[in-house]
Order: sequence, then structure tokens, then C-alpha cells
Amino acid sequence: MTLPATPRAAAVRHLRRADARLARVIQQVGACRLEIRDGNVYRSLFRAVLYQQLAGNAAAAIERRVKALFDGRVPPPARFLTASDRSLRAAGLSRQKRSYLRDLAEHFASGKISARRLPHLSDDEVIEAVTAVKGIGEWTAHMLLLFGLGRPDVLPVGDYGVRKAAQLLFDLADLPNRDTLEELAQPWRPYRSVASWYLWRSLDTKVLE
Repeated sequence: MTLPATPRAAAVRHLRRADARLARVIQQVGACRLEIRDGNVYRSLFRAVLYQQLAGNAAAAIERRVKALFDGRVPPPARFLTASDRSLRAAGLSRQKRSYLRDLAEHFASGKISARRLPHLSDDEVIEAVTAVKGIGEWTAHMLLLFGLGRPDVLPVGDYGVRKAAQLLFDLADLPNRDTLEELAQPWRPYRSVASWYLWRSLDTKVLE
């Protein structure tokens, strides 16, 4: 689903006023259609880990085979922990990926991460909680905040697309590092999620070339 129209409209108005360069991108890209992909934090993280370092088609095929083991859906944490290595390996999950997904399932099954409580934590608290899981880093945490929880002020400082678009937008010689990107993005607060979405779309539509 897309973010509600009123917050999106407020974000776009703010960004247009705050940054003339970004305003030109907004004009060329058009309406913001930032989508919340899945409000279930465990499913979002399960899929994020499964898709790591895999081509999209290969990951989708593995996802289908894994789901087939569990009635066609992402398995609940406790049920995933009962799956055998043999069946998961046959579905295409590597030893490392099985380890990561089991650690994720254990965190949720044990209550170390609460699916009910997590959406009510601050952005920093969410990042701290989910990066305690093996195989989940800051980038995955940012994607959860942005696309899973719909947080409005997320700047994925480690994302190549955001960094590349910022380099082009501000005519920088090199990709901006974390500190530079955060400084450039200060005027976009408190709507850096929408700004990031426009940066991604700017590359898709080639408006910055």
C-alpha cells in the first residue's frame, strides 16, 4: 500500500520549499508513490535475509520453495525452528542463510524481539534490536523502517542508489560518505524517507543525467 495522501503531500511541500535541487527532481518524477510493502516485521525481515546477496529471480524461486514447506507462506518463527536442515537445504537455503534465518526466528520466538512492540520503538531502538540478529545490518534495518514500518524520516546512508543520486544531485566528485550525506540531507528533515524515494526514482527516470 502507499503512504497516506496527506503525509505524502506535506512531505512533498516541505521538500520543495527546503531544497531547490530536489524540487526539480520532484517536478520531473511526479507524485510520490512510496509504498509500505509489508507491515509484518518478522515477514519483512525474513524475506530481507532470504534475498540478501541473491539475484531477484533466484531469490524468488528459493522463497517459493521455502514457502511450499510451510503451506505456501512465510513460516511463523516457532515453526521455522522445527524445520530440518535437509528440507531447508533442498529448498535452496545455504548453511549461512539457514543460520541467519534460524537466529531471526529464535529472536522472535523467544521474545528477544517482540513483533507487537517493535513498531512502537524509536527508529534507533528498532535498528539496535534487529541488528542484533545474525546477518542483519544497518541497511536492512533502514529498509524495514522505510518500507515495513513506514517511518517518515529514514535516510539509508549505506544505500548505493541514494548515495549515487545525491552525488549527481549535488554535483559531487565522489559518492558522499555517511557524514556528508547526513549534512546534505538536513534540510529534508523530517521527511528524509520521501526524499530518499525521490532520489531512487531520479536514477530510474534518468532525470539527473
